[in-house]
Amino acid sequence: MMPFALIKLKDFTWNFLSLIMEDSKLPMALRSNLLDLFGQIEREFENLYIENLELRREIESLNERLAGEGQTVDGGDLSKGALKTKASHSTSQLSQKLKTTYKASTSKIVSSFKATTSRAVCQLVKEYVGHRDGIWDLAVTRIQPLVLGTASADHCSMLWSIETGKCLLKYAGHAGSVNSIKFHPTEQMALTASGDQTAHIWRYMVQLPLPLPPADISASLDDDVDFSDKDEADGEADGPNECPTIRVATTTLKSHQGVVIAADWLVGGKQVVTASWDRAANLYDVETSELVHTLTGHDQELTHCCTHPTQRLVVTSSRDTTFRLWDFRDPSIHSVNVFQGHTDTVTSAVFTVGDNVVSGSDDRTVKVWDLKNMRSPIATIRTDSAVNRISVSANQRIIALPHDNRQVRLFDMNGVRLARLPRSNRQGHRRMVCCSAWNEENQACNLFTCGFDRQAIGWNINIPALLQEK
Repeated sequence: MMPFALIKLKDFTWNFLSLIMEDSKLPMALRSNLLDLFGQIEREFENLYIENLELRREIESLNERLAGEGQTVDGGDLSKGALKTKASHSTSQLSQKLKTTYKASTSKIVSSFKATTSRAVCQLVKEYVGHRDGIWDLAVTRIQPLVLGTASADHCSMLWSIETGKCLLKYAGHAGSVNSIKFHPTEQMALTASGDQTAHIWRYMVQLPLPLPPADISASLDDDVDFSDKDEADGEADGPNECPTIRVATTTLKSHQGVVIAADWLVGGKQVVTASWDRAANLYDVETSELVHTLTGHDQELTHCCTHPTQRLVVTSSRDTTFRLWDFRDPSIHSVNVFQGHTDTVTSAVFTVGDNVVSGSDDRTVKVWDLKNMRSPIATIRTDSAVNRISVSANQRIIALPHDNRQVRLFDMNGVRLARLPRSNRQGHRRMVCCSAWNEENQACNLFTCGFDRQAIGWNINIPALLQEK
């Protein structure tokens, strides 16, 4: 006979489902998913109940058998000694088995609920496929027309229509891997850094294609399971449509003696900073291409550089486990501050619109710092995988963490986890995620990620719903 608690659970479940079916504004796909999840809950609890009964019968049988054995051992009374110990040990093992089974089942149920929540507020909108090698970096233009730019190990950079996923322009002027891309704040110019030891500035002109009719995103929702190691070669045949190609840079910056891993525009766009594996960062004048300053001090290769959106501040990251803050606000004094908050390579450190710096590391942590008092972080996020090039949304200040383990997680500035982007057999990244970039100008597609599966992905993050759940 089924216990009273389980009967009450079944009644609650089906009453709740009836309420959903009668008066619900949820999409049909989400409603179907909820029905399936509640069915799984009922089956899990029934299985637990049946297994519990079987385990109780095993315990009773074991106790009877041990009691029988106790009568034949040299006249000794095992009922109070060895028998009690032996029975207690066996009972403990069975009890542990029951607890383990219960925890595994309930964990699966809870994970299913979390996955459903994430899929409801974080949805895949568009995939940008065409590169022939991994994509290291991506960025969105800061002026109209808004397009997506990607930097790839295939020696090319591409500009994409955000709405249609079509390649609009290819830059093929580098002789090595293109490691980063950033757009000028007020002009149609791009800055790319490369393994050929140079950074290039090049002008672009694109014409946006007509937008495609909107797709039903909710129909693609799927169970949140891990990818198998899918062959990467399957994306190579699906190259981009024929698009114009630029092969010559407007300006070439070439003072480094090693791979240029990143580059960025200083506020105003008249100067750029580059970061290199030669352990130095260089500051250049855009108009003359002249080297203005060489920023030295890091003990190992640089991994990233970032500029403040409104002030002449630069932050550089390095494999030496530090990041450095360079201050160029006073033309006569160029100060530098060193921060040692990580125990492994600092993969990126970025400014927020406010007075914060957010740093990510291979030590699996992300730390939030206050520019006014950077002695210790104001928040620490601990994760289960190395963190790559992070980004922070300008308006709501949500941190997007791309991981080596193919996950992308969202946190607020207090270190509270908000969501994990859905991954399934049909959507998400198949290899490590290298970079994230927010684009709050476009409501339909406001977060982009890229990885070594040769694709960039555009996501719709329902930020009001995300913050409401917090």
